[in-house]
Amino acid sequence: MRLWLKASERRPNPEPVETDDRKPLVVGLIAWMLGLIAVVAAPPLFGVELPSMWLWSCIAGIVLGSLGLAYAQRRGPR
Repeated sequence: MRLWLKASERRPNPEPVETDDRKPLVVGLIAWMLGLIAVVAAPPLFGVELPSMWLWSCIAGIVLGSLGLAYAQRRGPR
């Protein structure tokens, strides 16, 4: 097995795959929103104290997912 090939021995690069990244981003956003609802609703319903890190993790996931969705919408399905 060789680690380096000459340019004449290389196969051509495959064509890029067309994907639509908006669907997984929407699924992820829905999951973060459900997590946020659970974190906000758990203390009053069950009388437990949850770490504030859980709340901020859900908020960060929603913000970053929204930014990713905005980018994917602008870019379109390529």
